[in-house]
Amino acid sequence: MLRRRFVGSRIIHAVAQSLAGLAGIAAISLLNPVQAQEQTILNVSYDVMRDFYKDLNPAFLQDWKAKGGAPVNVQMSHGGSGKQARAVVDGLEADVITMNLASDIDILHTKAGLIPADWNKRLPNGSVPFTSATVFIVRKGNPKGVKDWSDLIKPDLKLVIPNPKTAGNGRYTYLNAWAYALKQNKNSEAKAREFVSAVFKNVPVLDTGGRAATTTFMQRQIGDVLITFENEAEMIAREFGRGQFEVVYPSLSVQVEPPVAVVDKVVDKKGTRKVAQAYLEFLYTPAGQEIAAQNYLRPRNPEVLKKYAAQFPKLNFFTVDEVFGGWQKAQKTHFDDGGTFDQIYTNK
Repeated sequence: MLRRRFVGSRIIHAVAQSLAGLAGIAAISLLNPVQAQEQTILNVSYDVMRDFYKDLNPAFLQDWKAKGGAPVNVQMSHGGSGKQARAVVDGLEADVITMNLASDIDILHTKAGLIPADWNKRLPNGSVPFTSATVFIVRKGNPKGVKDWSDLIKPDLKLVIPNPKTAGNGRYTYLNAWAYALKQNKNSEAKAREFVSAVFKNVPVLDTGGRAATTTFMQRQIGDVLITFENEAEMIAREFGRGQFEVVYPSLSVQVEPPVAVVDKVVDKKGTRKVAQAYLEFLYTPAGQEIAAQNYLRPRNPEVLKKYAAQFPKLNFFTVDEVFGGWQKAQKTHFDDGGTFDQIYTNK
């Protein structure tokens, strides 16, 4: 009789514990409903934008939360622009893609059908929230006397340029040199090809991306001139100190236009379209434009640009559309396999 009562009491105790456990789980679920609702979005971007998004992402999350949005985890992937775009085509599930040139977003449509053909019409300014310029980074005191594009073909000069096949930075540099030569030689394509070929003969190694090129120049101390974006020059100053180099603005600069896009097939699959769209729209807000200017990206907002005008010298800009007929045409002519760049660099 005593044994039966003891066994019975153990069963009752066990059931009570189980019920208490279930109640505990229910309580956790009630107390932490946000955990189940948290969404993760992935921004696949190019490598010299690391510092910008480190500043922008917390500001967006704060704004999103203040507007009643559910918790969001923003993840980043950085690398050479072309390489990053191909990774998305090959299956990397980017909710948004933030590249430094349009052709690296176009391929998401042409090669994978991930976005519509008119993706660049869904946000203001052709889906380009800010711009930048091409500059030369030279050693302290500018010992080689580099002042303009024409100086880059000096026989004793070593240039650091990322590979135009994998990095948008490299493609902008190549096209900028080509446009400069056209202007100097009455639009002679033959002279432009000759000049750009001479420029790339002075490039001992092609890094895969802009940040790798910065590492080669600043940490490995290779090369006399690093050709990069204006905003990257500021990041170099913050990381390595302002007394280690000088910035030279050439007489002609391509207008760097880094576009952004929601990756439709990914966000529709994951159910993240609303937050992904809000994330890109935040780039255009006064707060987003302020963060861009603070990271030496030229804001589109005229009031913010005026506020930071002192840090952005007026330049003689041209666009890829004006000189090359757009990025699709430029890509096909110069950077596709077998294009002009391959011909030039093969014969280096």
